[in-house]
Amino acid sequence: MAVDLQQLAKALEASLNPSQNRQAEITLLQEEKKPNFSLSLLHIVAADAYGNTARLASALYFKNYIKRRWTDEDGKHKLPHSEVKAIKAELIGLMIAVPPNIQFQLGDAVSVIADSDFWERWDTLVDDLVSRLTPDNPRTNNGVLQVAHSIFKRWRPLYRSDALYTEINHVLTKFGTPFLSLFETTDRLINQHSSERDALQQLFGSLNLIIKLLYDLSVQELPPVFEDNLPAVTALLHKYLTYENKLLETNDDADPGPLEHVKAGIFEVLHLWVQKYEEDFGSHVGQFIGSSWNLLTAVGPQSKNDLLVSKALHFLTAITGNASHAEAFNSEATLSQVVELVVLPNLTLRESDMELFEDEPIEFIRRDLEGSDSDTRRRATTDFLRQLMAKFPIMVSNVVNRYVDHYLSDYTRDTRANWKSKDTAVYLYSAIAAKSTITTSQGVTSTNDFADIVAFFQRNIASDLIADDGIAPILKVDAIKYLYTFRSQITPAQWQEVFPLLVKHLGSSDYVIYTYAAIALERVMALNNTAKQPVIDRADVEKLSPQLLQHLFGLIERNADPARLQENEFLVRCIMRVLIVIREGVLPIMNEIVPHFVKIIQISSQNPSNPRFNYYLFEALGALIRFAVPSQPEKLETELYAPLAAILQNDVQEFIPYVFQLFAALLEAHPSKPLSTYYQSLIPPVLDPAPWASKGNVPALVRFLSAAIPRSVAGIVENNQLETLLGVFQQLVATKTNEIYGFELLECILSNFTPAMLEKYYVPVLQVLLGRLQNSKTDTFALRFVRLYHFISAHDDKGMGTDFFIAIAEQVQAGVFVALYLNVILPDTQKLLRPLDRKTAVISLAKTLTGSQSFAEKYKKGWGFTCEALLRLLENPPIPPAMEDIIVEQDPDDMSFGVGYTQLTTIKRPFRDPWPEITDVKKWVGDFLKAANSRDGGKVTSYAQERLSPEIAPVFAAYLQ
Repeated sequence: MAVDLQQLAKALEASLNPSQNRQAEITLLQEEKKPNFSLSLLHIVAADAYGNTARLASALYFKNYIKRRWTDEDGKHKLPHSEVKAIKAELIGLMIAVPPNIQFQLGDAVSVIADSDFWERWDTLVDDLVSRLTPDNPRTNNGVLQVAHSIFKRWRPLYRSDALYTEINHVLTKFGTPFLSLFETTDRLINQHSSERDALQQLFGSLNLIIKLLYDLSVQELPPVFEDNLPAVTALLHKYLTYENKLLETNDDADPGPLEHVKAGIFEVLHLWVQKYEEDFGSHVGQFIGSSWNLLTAVGPQSKNDLLVSKALHFLTAITGNASHAEAFNSEATLSQVVELVVLPNLTLRESDMELFEDEPIEFIRRDLEGSDSDTRRRATTDFLRQLMAKFPIMVSNVVNRYVDHYLSDYTRDTRANWKSKDTAVYLYSAIAAKSTITTSQGVTSTNDFADIVAFFQRNIASDLIADDGIAPILKVDAIKYLYTFRSQITPAQWQEVFPLLVKHLGSSDYVIYTYAAIALERVMALNNTAKQPVIDRADVEKLSPQLLQHLFGLIERNADPARLQENEFLVRCIMRVLIVIREGVLPIMNEIVPHFVKIIQISSQNPSNPRFNYYLFEALGALIRFAVPSQPEKLETELYAPLAAILQNDVQEFIPYVFQLFAALLEAHPSKPLSTYYQSLIPPVLDPAPWASKGNVPALVRFLSAAIPRSVAGIVENNQLETLLGVFQQLVATKTNEIYGFELLECILSNFTPAMLEKYYVPVLQVLLGRLQNSKTDTFALRFVRLYHFISAHDDKGMGTDFFIAIAEQVQAGVFVALYLNVILPDTQKLLRPLDRKTAVISLAKTLTGSQSFAEKYKKGWGFTCEALLRLLENPPIPPAMEDIIVEQDPDDMSFGVGYTQLTTIKRPFRDPWPEITDVKKWVGDFLKAANSRDGGKVTSYAQERLSPEIAPVFAAYLQ
């Protein structure tokens, strides 16, 4: 059935409307099944008649469709060859013709396609791009350059490899010379049209993309074509770094204009070249140092210049990192000028900063936190100053401290009027006191030997924390941020004094103050001293926890609008930390806090908008479950049932992986208790194919099933669900992405269902596994298969064992076991890394030597090989991990969020050792072999004498003594 473009366009528009997007998504998923769906999307993008909204929605959907549907995990096209060919034929010309906002979405799709196809399966692309470049049509050129940038920017984060350099050389051979010619042509056209605003705007669009491509093309290695033309290229870069034209100036003080973007891009290229290609570029650097200095001393304070100033400072930071260039700053007079003319103007709070503080406080906080992605002036200035500190520590300390004293003195003269002076002083001092950036776990870890951080806190900071009135809000924030930054340097005694003050500041009416208080509290509660003991005792947190949590929940619930409620992730992160620290101390206040969780979940699930907030929300709930469920399981399950069930009922995709992790944790807390009616009712929809279509659901669904199966074996068999369950395993194990979860589910099934229940499925299951081993084996799959073998071999107590596996294998194919054992199982056993896997393998091999009739009578050589494998494992015996009850967290800054799987660390699946009584594996092997040898009349000794080489026999004999 052909796609109806009008209906498709309506569904696409509806997908952008929050009130209609759920139904629209269902419609679009149905449309995807129709032939040439992707081309239908491109036809809507191409047609002006559908309007900008539908065209943009179509481009956005096309991008996401290509991400999901272009290739499988083996790199093979999932779409028909004719559709793939048509997409490549249409996409480039379309990108050149559409408006920039649509171009951007299509560019992302081109980048995805290029990841898999460029250049071997799309070797005509560069020729196509070059053929479309024109000497006088900047609009067409901009489209071509945008496509090129979409593809070549992929090289920026990649590590050097032969394949990568082959690809780059392929591009440079065809694109390098035409690209430089276009650079020169664009320069000539700018000169010709210097008095025409519209023409200049388009040409500077071209220039901006040319600069980006200059970076892309040289990010791995300076191309020979650039080296040969370096004087001409650097001359053009310098020309446009110093270029001024009133026609390109904007009246908007907030957003950068064409000039600012081009100059910022040039500084990025210069920064790269200084760091990587000093030998080639060093002789050209001098002119840029002078120009960057002139720019920084002349540029205005408007926000539109922030990106440009940041990039210029990054360039100067790279310059000062080079010993020969840094000498230009080697005098107190020069450094005073640097601080006076560059550092202070870019560290001092501006009117626009205060507007952000008051009007968009959460944005102010995110930009202000060191380690954020924001290119702020303060961040770049701090980096520059620290680089100077690294080169000239004494001089920089002396110069900066004079300015710090000056500004503190100015503040003292009039504390109400001159509060900005103290803000500048504190920021300036913090910038030189820290030698390192702020780490997530400890704050600053390396400090300036010429700065007394504790003394500065006592003299200038502590009073601002204590005072209730008369202190500017920004100074309160500065005081809290100083604690946050230097939390590892503040003494334990000082922390005892300031911790209650931070709790008190949660009651502030100022958004930034109470949020920074939550940030500092959360981080210090997670801070350990050098003895790995908490800086803040659990008892101290527990005593203040009712007040802490009351403040935090109240602040979150202040606004019931879903987006506003989820705005501030720092507050819910602090709630999470309190619950992790007080552990079972939450029990007395359970009745007060559970309703807050229920309310927040109900509101946020209406329209999830902040993935970080929701991650911390569910981590906090996970902590509550972990520490409260063992003593009050029914109460917590009952109260959480409604909001969590509503998430599943309303298909809130973003939350489903979290919900199934929480349900699994609730079940795991009481594994022997019968499964409730609600959990039983969840099994049929969980076994339906629909929830497994989202790869983010898979780990959570498998964990839920693994927790539910032990408590519902009889019900699953009675309801004829076992075959469906095995069908899920088959689907999972068929793909590289989900194979580990397939094995996890299979091990759970084998552990809980009796051999009689599974008898008719053993052969088909092994056929599936051997098919993967033969046709598309991966290292991970092979190791998990070996682990599964040892799991079966070691569990003779569950009706399995070595001979049990052999019998099934021989039913699949006569003689297959020998090849499998010699070529996969034995060699890969030594590659097992996890202690439990190695321990399982030791038990499996020991039981094979003593209990397998097949190895005793049929596979006599195999008995010897098995013994050798066992002895090799025992050379490095597995040590069972300590059962530490510690929550090891992921760094949220390293995590990606969205509709996908994010593991909740507070309810991480508990480690389970099927053989906890075996602690000394070597001793157990000796005892086990001796007992078997005695029981069987010395057969083990006899087999060893017959089947082991003279080198191996005495080593093995030692275990029998």
